[in-house]
Amino acid sequence: MKSNIEIQRVEKSNIENVDFNNLPFGSVYSDHMLECDFVNGEWQTAVIKPYAPISLDPSAKIFHYGQSIFEGMKAYKDADGNTMLFRPLDNCKRLNKSAERLVIPQIPEDIFMDGLKKLLEIDNNWIPTNEGSSLYIRPFMFASGLGFHASPADEYKFIICTAPSGAYFAGKVKVLIEEKYARAANGGVGFAKAGGNYAAQFYPTQLAIQKGYNQVIWTDDNSHEYIEEAGAMNIFIRIGNTLITSPTNDRILDGITRKSIIQIAQDSGIDVEVRKITVSEVISAAQNGNLKEMFGAGTAAVISPIAGFGYQGKDYDLPELENPFATTLKKAITDIQTNKAEDPYGWRVMV
Repeated sequence: MKSNIEIQRVEKSNIENVDFNNLPFGSVYSDHMLECDFVNGEWQTAVIKPYAPISLDPSAKIFHYGQSIFEGMKAYKDADGNTMLFRPLDNCKRLNKSAERLVIPQIPEDIFMDGLKKLLEIDNNWIPTNEGSSLYIRPFMFASGLGFHASPADEYKFIICTAPSGAYFAGKVKVLIEEKYARAANGGVGFAKAGGNYAAQFYPTQLAIQKGYNQVIWTDDNSHEYIEEAGAMNIFIRIGNTLITSPTNDRILDGITRKSIIQIAQDSGIDVEVRKITVSEVISAAQNGNLKEMFGAGTAAVISPIAGFGYQGKDYDLPELENPFATTLKKAITDIQTNKAEDPYGWRVMV
């Protein structure tokens, strides 16, 4: 059964003021957004309305206790103009997993999916068609209820905004393996896409940037012996011809791109190991020439190759390969996303 969605269209589109040949990532916004309020213990009718600022009371609990979660998604158009999403139900499920951990009411799947599809239908002309471009989608939920007392809010907002975005040209990055700070801890909210996780990353990342690096490789909070994530992305490490990634836990996000890479790599005959990997193992592999690749995986860049890393005052460069796994896997995923290849997994959802 379709959700009941109220539609309020803009009087005049802003699309004519946008240069689709020169799109930054995530900072140009489409005409409309979806908004749905949780009031009196239930979700209200969703509204698609003109993109505009949100008005909140200063005592709204989002400002004081940080009940805020989000997702990152993309919509694509193929050569025939069809609109597609990539594994959207996984995003909905993960948002609700984050919601449960932060005591935010879970969003019904029909509001999420029907609202998103209707929003894409209304702003369909905002979905870029240039190679490498996409419509970035940001669903998020936060506490709008009032009060300075430290307790969960009684009212919340669910919003979806979209941003036509060009290719995420991160290039190859140089990273620093973190020895002091931790992204998350056992029993914490590292597995959730909570806004506070990212806020806490900024300071150690800035320290790494001051040392000449682009990002931080996070290690476990207890011993700092195990590799966990790359900045705001999951991490993959290739030693010899084996691709290794850390298992998900309380500290590591269950990335949708990560899961897709594992599946495609295994089906392509690549040896994949989902296991803990120590910093010392990576250092040893770098020293003996067996460390072939390291790359981050996430929605924005899909795959972001790592050119080198620093640890305990020493830098290690990764080799330039003729046919790296990173390039092959990125092409395989993006070809499925943009309908250039068959989708044997049922990941692609036509809108």
